[in-house]
Amino acid sequence: MTDAQLPGGTSGLGDIPLGEDGKPVFAAPWEASAFALAVRLSGEGHFTWDEWATTLSEEIRAAQHAGDPDLGDTYYRHWLRALERLCRERGLVSDTEASHRKEAWRRAYLSTPHGKPVDLAAGG
Repeated sequence: MTDAQLPGGTSGLGDIPLGEDGKPVFAAPWEASAFALAVRLSGEGHFTWDEWATTLSEEIRAAQHAGDPDLGDTYYRHWLRALERLCRERGLVSDTEASHRKEAWRRAYLSTPHGKPVDLAAGG
């Protein structure tokens, strides 16, 4: 299959946008979703962009302190942790709700055949 035949253009990752260098801006669809969610929640006033930047920086520093080599491939994991933290702090989700949802996603992921989309309903 040539790049032109891949779904979503040359990235082969669906609708993930390409940067000026022609490479995908996001390595995986979940990264794009996490990015969009942070922008949306900030736009809706749940936190300011300055609060977002501070929280993300704190999460990155904590990961580096814990041994993250900071090679760039874990950036959106920090993004996600910052997003989860702000959602909890702002009362958008409780610790219990977040824990249950993460476990549901984990089960769904583990029960999804390789190469297939994860179906949360199928994970039980």
